[in-house]
Amino acid sequence: MTARAPLGRAPLVLVLPALLGLGFVTLPLVGLLVRTPWATLRSSLTDPLVLDALRLSVIASTGAAAVAAAVGIPLAWLLTRTDVPGRSLIRALVLVPLVLPPVVGGVALLLAFGPRGVVGGWLESVGIVLPFSTAGTVVAAAFVALPFLVLSVEGALAGLAADHEDVAATLGAGRLRTFVTVTLPMVAPAVLSGLLLAWARALGEFGATLTFAGNLPGVTQTMPLAVYQSLSVAPRTSLALSVLLLAVSVAIVVGLHGRWLPALVRRP
Repeated sequence: MTARAPLGRAPLVLVLPALLGLGFVTLPLVGLLVRTPWATLRSSLTDPLVLDALRLSVIASTGAAAVAAAVGIPLAWLLTRTDVPGRSLIRALVLVPLVLPPVVGGVALLLAFGPRGVVGGWLESVGIVLPFSTAGTVVAAAFVALPFLVLSVEGALAGLAADHEDVAATLGAGRLRTFVTVTLPMVAPAVLSGLLLAWARALGEFGATLTFAGNLPGVTQTMPLAVYQSLSVAPRTSLALSVLLLAVSVAIVVGLHGRWLPALVRRP
């Protein structure tokens, strides 16, 4: 293990820009907290439209996390435990939603799953309509959240010694049984961290949801969309929802601090 550099006093030329960076990140959050009407916060959060947006956000983010788990864990295993051709390309494609503008992601989803999309017509023929539906909010959220789970689990698998898996193989366990009974329990903390990150990213999704699922109250309007819509007509409601989303984000970051970052930076 590489020894850590000793801690000491930082030179002023580094401290000043560091403080500016900290202030740049912190000041908007302070502004939000200072301007929030705390006296009416409870009544704002119990508004029927707000409750609908909260319900849809929980449905969309939980559904997105479930979709991410169902396909993301096998994807991470495929990238670290097999010699699948084009592994680098597969990893790049999985990570594209991290850097793709969300609105472009929504357009891409429409062209894939919309009425005239690549598979949208076939889906409609069997009774599945995704655009501008609650299911569409789940799909849009899953599209942007999936990379977070894959990164977390892939990093954990890459840093996991294969000794236990080799022992299971010598005892006659197949690859699937070894994965379920040996590998998966050993990376369970990374899976949980990835799920929480995916859930949080899905909770804050805006652009892809707006483009693919629309902003229909009670159907597709999640909390970020409600924040945007109420910003000019009901600023108190917008601030209340913003504070709620901030609280959830801070809680997740604080809870995962020091646990998921090492897993994300370890790459094969």
